[in-house]
Amino acid sequence: MTLRVKLLLAQLPLAIALVVVGLISASSVDTLAETSARILRDNYRSVLAAQRMKESAERMDSAALFRASGSPERADALIATHRPTLEAELVAQEQNVTEPGEAGSTERLRRAWTDYQAAYDAFGSRPRAEVYFTELEPRFVVLKDAADEILALNQDAMVRKSEAARQTADESEAVVAWSSIGALVLGLLASSAITTRLLRPLDNLSLVARRLGEGDLSVRANVMGRDEIAAVAGEFNQMATRLEAFRKSSLGELLQAQLSAQAAIDSLPDPVVVFGTEGRVLASNAGADSLLELDAAVSLGDALGLAEPGLRARLQAARDHVLAGKGPYLPRGFEDAVAVTSSEGERWFLPRASPLYGTDAGVTGATVIVQDVTRLRRFDELRNDLMATVAHELRTPLTSLRMAIHLCVEGAAGELGEKQLDLLGAARDDCERLQGIVDDLLDLTRLQAGKVELEREPLAPAALVEQSIESHRADAERRGVRLEARVTPSLEPVAVDRTRIGLVLDNLIGNALRYAPTGSAITIAAEPEGDAVRFSVTDEGPGVPAAYASRVFDRFFRVPGDTASGAGLGLSIAREVVEAHGGRIGVAADPPGRGASFWFTIGHLVADTRAT
Repeated sequence: MTLRVKLLLAQLPLAIALVVVGLISASSVDTLAETSARILRDNYRSVLAAQRMKESAERMDSAALFRASGSPERADALIATHRPTLEAELVAQEQNVTEPGEAGSTERLRRAWTDYQAAYDAFGSRPRAEVYFTELEPRFVVLKDAADEILALNQDAMVRKSEAARQTADESEAVVAWSSIGALVLGLLASSAITTRLLRPLDNLSLVARRLGEGDLSVRANVMGRDEIAAVAGEFNQMATRLEAFRKSSLGELLQAQLSAQAAIDSLPDPVVVFGTEGRVLASNAGADSLLELDAAVSLGDALGLAEPGLRARLQAARDHVLAGKGPYLPRGFEDAVAVTSSEGERWFLPRASPLYGTDAGVTGATVIVQDVTRLRRFDELRNDLMATVAHELRTPLTSLRMAIHLCVEGAAGELGEKQLDLLGAARDDCERLQGIVDDLLDLTRLQAGKVELEREPLAPAALVEQSIESHRADAERRGVRLEARVTPSLEPVAVDRTRIGLVLDNLIGNALRYAPTGSAITIAAEPEGDAVRFSVTDEGPGVPAAYASRVFDRFFRVPGDTASGAGLGLSIAREVVEAHGGRIGVAADPPGRGASFWFTIGHLVADTRAT
């Protein structure tokens, strides 16, 4: 008999117990269901009919008063509506007599109704108040009392049956509870006994495996039988034999491979550290030993204990990212670099990490390379300074040029022909576009340099979305595009700089308007995402190819083949603003033709609403 069959048999007592409990529960539920159905079938319809008959009788009595007061049209309207209703409900009651004494009450109701109809018809020929009070009202009281009698009789029956149902439910609950406890206890005891007996050979195999793991390759398992455990024991013994032979033949080769790997690490110019799955340093080169003082940190029990605090935190983050199975750790850019003061001055290091995989494709370690990016960062700073200087120097002549063109267009320098006005108009539009690029360059350099102070204030996400939609509504109508808002109700306020976050939404909506086809819709959404709010702008345009999704936020980047105007700075500025708020920004890369969805997240309101 195989182990699978044995284990299935071990679960048989629990299965039988579940079947028994299920049968008892099903029987109890059927009993309760039948009781509830009987109440609805026998009494609820009669209660409903009695209430409707009372209501119709009251409306007809009101009709008699209307007729007596000289309003025959209102009286006829009420009679036309409620007389058939009362007759229909009375027929339904006559067909649903279920309680003792209900038949007599129904017959009295029928006689009262017949008598009332005759009296009302007679009253119609002489609608006077004295006739109403002497002939019609007493019959109305008899009719209403008869309906009340049926109503009370069925309501009392419903109360009695509900109490009986409650008692039945209590009894069923006790039966199910005790049977469940009994079946569970018996099933667990039986299954535990059978399972313990079946798995006893595994204890022997586990002991042998422990000794093998401790290095005793001469140990062998001794399990009798023909099931899977015996087969595993046989394979285990063969494995132990092969491992013993492998240790004797391959120890030298393993040592040579280790020395080769260490030599390869030592040949790299940047500091390199190899961590194990527990965070222990497995290997390092001379650059890492010098920068992180690994040799001196061994006595502390923490390999990174003597490293500069900022660099240690970044190394630990990279290491933990890889060991958690999240893949390689890649820095976002020079903003992730860490400054370290040395005898040579301030140096900047940028960690990156890659996983080490074992034979089972699992992560067995992490290789962290600490790249010295001091020169590259200085080049980047020089580039940013150059852009800021150029943009600043362009501002003054550009302002003069714009003013001169404006004055010429306004006729300050004399009358101009139509063709001259067209040329000056084109020049003015280009100046405005150039002014926008210069402003974007200055904003971008200030954001990257951290010189922009964010004036944070608590704002409702719905207000931000509505404000952005209103500022683009005219442009959208001109292009034939609908702007739709989708905001989750009751979102908490976010702490943002109104102007800067408005600029982000304006950039995203402006991009969507440039690419959205006529007749399509652009959706601006705000919805919760963890402890933040996720804003998104989704259009139905050509979308962003997946190959360029990670680059659309780079400065001056344009998707190949894109003919839209712009310098490629809007999304870069949006990223800097969102990251200055502590948020994230991205784009959902869909297949071409399915639209684009740009999103960013902003945290909820915090205590300090002013940050730099």
